[in-house]
Amino acid sequence: MKRRTALKALGIGIGGPVVLTTGGYGVYYAAAEQDTAGEIAFGKALSVPPLAESEISASGARVFTLGIRPGSTRFKAGPATRTWGVNGTYLGPTLRARRGERVEFTVRNGLDQDTSLHWHGMHLPAAMDGGPHQIVPAGGTWRPRWTIDQPAATLWYHPHVHGSTADHMYRGLSGLFIVDDEDTKASTLPSAYGVDDIPMIVQDRAFDADNQFEKRVPLGGALGVIGDEVLVNGTLGPYVDVTTTLVRLRLLNASSARLYNFGFSDNRTFALVATDGGLLARAWNTERLYLSPGERAEIVVAFTPGERVELRSYPSEYGGFLGRIDGFDDRLDICQFRAAATLLDDARIPATLGVAPDLAGEKVTRERSFVLASDQINGRSMAMDRIDFGVRENTVEVWDVVNDNGFLHNFHVHEAQFQVLTVDGRKPAPHLRGWKDTVLLAQGKHYRLAIRFGSHTDPDTPYMYHCHLLQHEDNGMMGQFVVLGKDEKPGTVPRTHHHT
Repeated sequence: MKRRTALKALGIGIGGPVVLTTGGYGVYYAAAEQDTAGEIAFGKALSVPPLAESEISASGARVFTLGIRPGSTRFKAGPATRTWGVNGTYLGPTLRARRGERVEFTVRNGLDQDTSLHWHGMHLPAAMDGGPHQIVPAGGTWRPRWTIDQPAATLWYHPHVHGSTADHMYRGLSGLFIVDDEDTKASTLPSAYGVDDIPMIVQDRAFDADNQFEKRVPLGGALGVIGDEVLVNGTLGPYVDVTTTLVRLRLLNASSARLYNFGFSDNRTFALVATDGGLLARAWNTERLYLSPGERAEIVVAFTPGERVELRSYPSEYGGFLGRIDGFDDRLDICQFRAAATLLDDARIPATLGVAPDLAGEKVTRERSFVLASDQINGRSMAMDRIDFGVRENTVEVWDVVNDNGFLHNFHVHEAQFQVLTVDGRKPAPHLRGWKDTVLLAQGKHYRLAIRFGSHTDPDTPYMYHCHLLQHEDNGMMGQFVVLGKDEKPGTVPRTHHHT
């Protein structure tokens, strides 16, 4: 691994990471800019999370059983790493269900501490959301259930324990949740799971001398944990044997804080076909794509017989002064693709993919403003027993959101997908014109988000809105809202939901 310029602004001159203190999240190091381009051996085939098994109940519901448990995983030569997983030792299976299906879960917590599973991007009742108010106690069981009611999309699940989300996710609790709809089977997009339709859960991690996860927070950094190695589906240095001309990659940034600027080592063009909430109206061709923590994208890449090319994360324009500290200047090789001598050529990118967001012309019942700064939103830190506001069912609101303190933030809303209307008064870039639930916030720019709230009303049980950089979220950059029926007012969060 190449390491370049040191942190001159802090008066530190080093050629690699220097551990200054240890213990939990108190591990700090001074980080130099990293460049792993051409340095990764790519010696392991990419692990593909299995599709979760399910049963159909007598009532017709699709039933999943998920066991959260500790274990150990061998990522590299030497000792195995202590990890957590869902139905395994690290990460979890890919859940898959169709629009209109009733889904039911038995979630068993085999850990020695409380945790939760949040269904990120899913439209569902607040009591089933899996946020900090739906804790699964150590040794306990949680049984959420709801009817899938949204278009085909790549969603995901992860813990959402207030104050501990970063820790639980870093240990390994995450997985994909793919929603299909009536158009899925008819689509000509690549669709063979694990063959030409490949999930890619991208995470940065740091390992200590005994191969245990090390929670490194850069000296002077403001984002949280930044790792110096990249896992994809839990695989270090992975390669994919390509057998088709077109390959669909379902990208998820499941890192705690790192921003990825995805592209390929030969700067080839690829097609963005879907964002957080599903398919775009039409594909957008590009050479680069940013994903901040929590964001997903589906891209389609064309290959030629016999070639090899790497998926890479390139330096970012968003780093500013903290570029070298928090990884914005890094260039990281992530995965190698190895095309066979002969490739199947059955898939196509259709001219029309999905339906474009349509909220710009809707009646707006309320406008709200949100300022993210200093681990707070609108000058307030998260309080589990405080409902910040209520929204009315089946109405559209416009939220103006701004990052106002010079550090990287993004914004995630539970319960609904939103449409980015404008960015600083201008039409959003093509990658922001689909349905979103998480959006990167460039410093000082105003993002106007149109959100239609559904009919899952509950005056007492809140949904969250927050920065999805996990240290910021855990430190209090989060708020709560409830969806109200006619004449309802915000209620009181039951004390039994509080997490200590």
